Amino acid sequence: MTDVLLRGGLPWGLGAPADVLVRAGRIDRVAPGIDAPGALVVGIEGQLVLPGLVEAHCHLDKTLYGGPWVRHSADDTLAGRIGNDLSRRAELGVPSVERISALLRRMSQAGTTHVRTHTDIDPQVGLRGVEAVREAAAGSPVDVRQVAFPQHGVLTNPGTAELLEAALKNGVEAVGGIDPAGIDRDPVRHLDLIFGLADRYGAHLDIHLHDGGSLGGWELELITERTKALGLGGRVTVSHAYALGQLDDAYQGRLIQGFAEAGVALATAAVYSFPVPPIKRLRAAGVSVACGHDGIRDLWGPYGSGDMLERAMHVAYRSTFRRDEDIELALEAATYGGAGAIGLEGYGLAAGDRADLVVVPAGSAAEAVVVHPARTLVIKDGVVLHN
Repeated sequence: MTDVLLRGGLPWGLGAPADVLVRAGRIDRVAPGIDAPGALVVGIEGQLVLPGLVEAHCHLDKTLYGGPWVRHSADDTLAGRIGNDLSRRAELGVPSVERISALLRRMSQAGTTHVRTHTDIDPQVGLRGVEAVREAAAGSPVDVRQVAFPQHGVLTNPGTAELLEAALKNGVEAVGGIDPAGIDRDPVRHLDLIFGLADRYGAHLDIHLHDGGSLGGWELELITERTKALGLGGRVTVSHAYALGQLDDAYQGRLIQGFAEAGVALATAAVYSFPVPPIKRLRAAGVSVACGHDGIRDLWGPYGSGDMLERAMHVAYRSTFRRDEDIELALEAATYGGAGAIGLEGYGLAAGDRADLVVVPAGSAAEAVVVHPARTLVIKDGVVLHN
């Protein structure tokens, strides 16, 4: 493996120009004026160096990316989108290895090095989605971790619980949940089941929570209690958590403190007009915040580019961030926050970290988010992929 020396860039967080030496798939040194005979030298003077971008919440198995345009036909309700997905996925050949592969190529070109994807598990599709995502990921440099996701309910969809367990036995890294009250109508049994699976198989847990208001707040309390009781801190993520943006300050504060104490992370996609969790307040309390696209050109919606800097821009915009230091929180969600939520080790810009790097023609984190320009260079595990 050829050593790579990035000359004169601006490593994010360092505050001054420095060289980055990549050796044997790791960051060897970060310092000015590195001498590395025989290394491939790439001049990136004045450009921002970031760790690989992390897509912490998407649905690769659903994507129509790279195929012909499909007229979107779902109505604007959760039930309508679920019904549209169920009724048309066979017609359109979903899941498709070819389309998943096309999306992963786009993600890689845009600097994404790690993806957590929620793969539908239900009696109709079985584990075909898991297999399709694995096949596509095997041909991609992007590291892909799957969540066995019960999109259509667990308790209300007989046979799904057994398939979730089969997916975990088959090596899927995380188990998912969805609206324990709103869809499954029994939050205690739903959470008992999915937390039990996570605990038994040493898996991560990532729960879609669209339920809003006080109902969603109560479910967030239940999730926090179970995380503490089972000692699963650092392995539990709540995705969307719309309720958190709808509660009064006092209740919101209690929930956030609970997340911090239990080690529960939040993931947001900042899509459409749905509430975005209060990122500044969460981060001030020490809660990890990640982000992702959610659906990307699928039967749930026609939007999504696969570019995590663009998605970070949406997160910042929807959060009404204007100051550079606030906008930078959105980039943190697309990097370190996502890495923490999905359990990456050796991630970052320090000596010894994995050499997953993205170079952007921007002078600051805020500029990179707002402008989200074309990537100058993408390196994965020390190998130059795109330049």
